[in-house]
Amino acid sequence: MSEAAIPTDRYREAGVDIDAGAALVEAIKPAAKATARPGTVGGLGGFGALFDLKAAGFHDPLLVATTDGVGTKLLIAQATGRHDTIGTDLVAMCANDIVVQGATPLFFLDYYATGRLDVAAARAVIQGIAEACREIGCALIGGETAEMPGLYRERDYDLAGFCVGAVERDRVLTGTKVAAGDVVIGLASSGVHSNGFSLVRRVVEASGIAYASPAPFAAGVTLGAALLRPTRLYVRSCLALAADDLVNAFAHITGGGLIENIPRVVPDGLAVSLDAARWPLPPVFDWLMRAGRISAAELARTFNCGIGMVAIVPAAAAAAAERRLAASGETVHRIGRVEIATSAAARIALHGTEAWGA
Repeated sequence: MSEAAIPTDRYREAGVDIDAGAALVEAIKPAAKATARPGTVGGLGGFGALFDLKAAGFHDPLLVATTDGVGTKLLIAQATGRHDTIGTDLVAMCANDIVVQGATPLFFLDYYATGRLDVAAARAVIQGIAEACREIGCALIGGETAEMPGLYRERDYDLAGFCVGAVERDRVLTGTKVAAGDVVIGLASSGVHSNGFSLVRRVVEASGIAYASPAPFAAGVTLGAALLRPTRLYVRSCLALAADDLVNAFAHITGGGLIENIPRVVPDGLAVSLDAARWPLPPVFDWLMRAGRISAAELARTFNCGIGMVAIVPAAAAAAAERRLAASGETVHRIGRVEIATSAAARIALHGTEAWGA
């Protein structure tokens, strides 16, 4: 029998349900349509997705593209059966990187791979993606859903996101304007965000606390719900700051924590000095530190420690920048300064961690 003659149910028996995939596409079309913005062309269902930069209002743009996932935080979502927030994480991990260059996220695509498609779970994930896209004005213009039995276990799934943004050529942020004396402003995180979850899960396992048990660091919620709190979206507040010419650089605090990410936007010859006493260490990190016997140095190199985004601003603009960010809904802390580096290796110093875990 030729492959063309194999009945559809034989493919289903092999682990791939074409009808379920089609049902998912139809289910998410309204959510995707609700994310339309100027520049969006067409809808879901094509082989490729179109976007019109001129219709989006750009004149001489540079494109900025990012891709990311949410790491092993997915395993907590799958263990708890809660799939409604992980899509926000996916969008935030990509779009928060886009805004670091001063770019506006324009469109987003997702990739959802699974051993066997659970339409309800996938729909919850993608609706979360659509809601996050709508919140930041970014169009969900396409994606891919793949059933791969044998590669993934039946109910396991993996996610990847792809975001493209644009910034006018003369407005791009590269960090080259950062200078000694600049002030470092920290924007509060919403929790662990989406990095370091291999360590988080190890601490949870060693503690013997079930995800359905009360969180030891947050009242009224389970441990699973507390850890699944989604990554904060900083797009609108950071774009507002950039539009007012109040910022020299942004740094999204992702994998590598405070220690690894801030130096990425600081020119050679300069260093950043941070004072950990200037912002509160959120209870989740205090618990991880104590329960996991994690040192302050490792905590700061693994997690955001309560600071999800950093804005480096001229000293004369610091007060105005803080007001602008607060007006956009951010909780802000003045956490450090840019200084002349004492050596090529001395790019960042974190002081005041003595109180962490005390």
